[in-house]
Amino acid sequence: MKTSYQIYPIGFIKKSNEFTEIEICDEFTDALLGLEAFSHIHVFYWFHQNDTPDKRSILRVHPRKNEQNPLTGVFATHSPVRPNLLAMSLCRILSISSNRIRIHEIDALDGSPVIDIKCYIPPKTSLENVHLPEWV
Repeated sequence: MKTSYQIYPIGFIKKSNEFTEIEICDEFTDALLGLEAFSHIHVFYWFHQNDTPDKRSILRVHPRKNEQNPLTGVFATHSPVRPNLLAMSLCRILSISSNRIRIHEIDALDGSPVIDIKCYIPPKTSLENVHLPEWV
């Protein structure tokens, strides 16, 4: 059973040689209230430049675009090609002014649509028995 959902941007990534910002759409500016008390945010954005039927159908990749790494399912990678092109980055807030959040860095491209922002609250306990593949 396939169900669709409507997602729309709440802002856009703006990059220049001097800074990286998230420009929040005017109708969502009130949602920034209180965010200045946090040092970091999770930014959810859309890999908009990969949004084609062909790229959405790619289910296996060589991680980090390195042919030496084993062919791996996209759910086990951070590949920008996947069935739903949702991405997430943890970003340090540098400042917030009006509808702009200046951040330290993000791996998104200039113009990437921001889908959501969540404040970062560290876990109370650390994970145990974490294991990763060799290519990480």
